[in-house]
Amino acid sequence: MSSTTRKPKALILRAPGINCERETFHAFELAGAAPEYVHVKRLRAQPQLVDGFDLFVAPGGFAYGDDIASGRVLANELRAAVGERLIALVERGGLVLGICNGFQMLTRLGILPRTNRGELVQEVALTHNLSDHYECRWVTLKSPRNRCVFLDEGLTLRVPAAHGEGRLQAKDEQLARILDEEGYTAFVYVDESGERTERYPANPNGSPRAIAGLTDATGRVLGLMPHPDRAYLPHHDPLWREEGLAAKPDGMVIFDAMVRTARAEAR
Repeated sequence: MSSTTRKPKALILRAPGINCERETFHAFELAGAAPEYVHVKRLRAQPQLVDGFDLFVAPGGFAYGDDIASGRVLANELRAAVGERLIALVERGGLVLGICNGFQMLTRLGILPRTNRGELVQEVALTHNLSDHYECRWVTLKSPRNRCVFLDEGLTLRVPAAHGEGRLQAKDEQLARILDEEGYTAFVYVDESGERTERYPANPNGSPRAIAGLTDATGRVLGLMPHPDRAYLPHHDPLWREEGLAAKPDGMVIFDAMVRTARAEAR
């Protein structure tokens, strides 16, 4: 198969408590990738598997029940087994995606935002929503000017949020400014007028600076709290009967963009 038709290989992570892997697998399949489930147990036994993939994807869910803290157990497992290999994947041009619980895990792992491009150190935390309960609602996101290599500036997406711990807290105010001013903020929550907001319910968790997603220094890692994997088919939108079936559902934009970038850079 020539490089122009080769399907980028996407590792879809599985672990106890992850429950959005099938939707994520299907979305990448529709986007033209060659997804493959890889269980964390297998990954720990064969960490070299990471080297054979173009994309590493951590789906949403409740890994290990989030019994200790959201994403912590899975992050510790991956740090020990494949932490350095994930850095190598990014540095050789691979892409990484974490959705909701997957985003929580990537921040605990330290691969997001990894502002110094050094070792894996946690710089931010996704803490309990200000509402103090689980939030499940559709939200609108906008991508400000940012480093991400596959996101267009000004992109607006309507996707569902479903989390209890999504309020992004930087380790200090200096880092918070860096995230916002140096292109690490990949998505923000916006209100009906399209302006970023910290107000509930448009911002479902009260995240300061309205941050809903982050990228890293390379722009090759993306994590976001809302679920594009729950908005990748036209009938996922509760308004589809009134508005009709969209040509491209908003969530699918992210999967298409990642696969298109991976395919183009493999040529």
